[in-house]
Amino acid sequence: MLVRVLDYRTRLFPRGVLDVAVQVAIFFAMYYAYRMLRGAIDNPEGAAVAFENARNLIDIERSLGLFVEPSMQAWASGTGFLVDAASAIYVNAQTSVTVGALAYLYLRHNAHFYFVRNMFFFAFLCAIAGYVLYPTAPPRFFPEWGFFDAVAEFSGISSTDPSLVNKLYNPYAAVPSMHIAFALMIGIPLAKLVKWRVLKVFWATYPVMVLFVIVVTGNHFLADAFLGAVAAVVAALCARTVSRIRPDRWGWGPAAPAGPPTTPPAPAAATA
Repeated sequence: MLVRVLDYRTRLFPRGVLDVAVQVAIFFAMYYAYRMLRGAIDNPEGAAVAFENARNLIDIERSLGLFVEPSMQAWASGTGFLVDAASAIYVNAQTSVTVGALAYLYLRHNAHFYFVRNMFFFAFLCAIAGYVLYPTAPPRFFPEWGFFDAVAEFSGISSTDPSLVNKLYNPYAAVPSMHIAFALMIGIPLAKLVKWRVLKVFWATYPVMVLFVIVVTGNHFLADAFLGAVAAVVAALCARTVSRIRPDRWGWGPAAPAGPPTTPPAPAAATA
């Protein structure tokens, strides 16, 4: 019984109770600092720049033959259930799914958790840079192209309601898409780590599902998604670079062993 209790405690607190508290504090400090900085960004020219930047993205996508977002949203809205399911996933992807995935990584694959945590830190920095340098209005602000706010229709709560706008909210923080960045930063590691094939397939395709979700809900252009993927790649490269400081803790998984122990050769048999 004592062995079982100790094993359960090890699974629940791989590095002790204090480390759990520290990691939770670090993540929520990073996340809310990111949200507050995002909300505090105030472009002097206001919404005009954000709308102009979005129109530029539309022009680029149209020139490349990639402006398919209106037709995708129109198709999904025709099914009813599909666009509602996408709205529900959009609302939960950044919160319950991401937090649950990080908790699973910490508890079951602790040696890999710290690398992923560091990726999130650098991704937040990339996002803030994007919001400062290229504020962009999301597709839902362009009804002339046929877009609508699917999440607002699903939840009954409009993102433009003045009573809901606070210091954590920025309606023009569309580039890069952090939904895509988050999806890649948890989807790829979990696809590598989980053992069940069905879960491997789910996490491997999770970023694709999130891409579909952000488009059909009218929250991001394909260009936003591409730049979100770029942010995830940059974050992974930065996490790999800083892991050299503490390879035993911040690297991807446990440090490789030095090599198998060598066995001294057996003494030669005595000859007559």
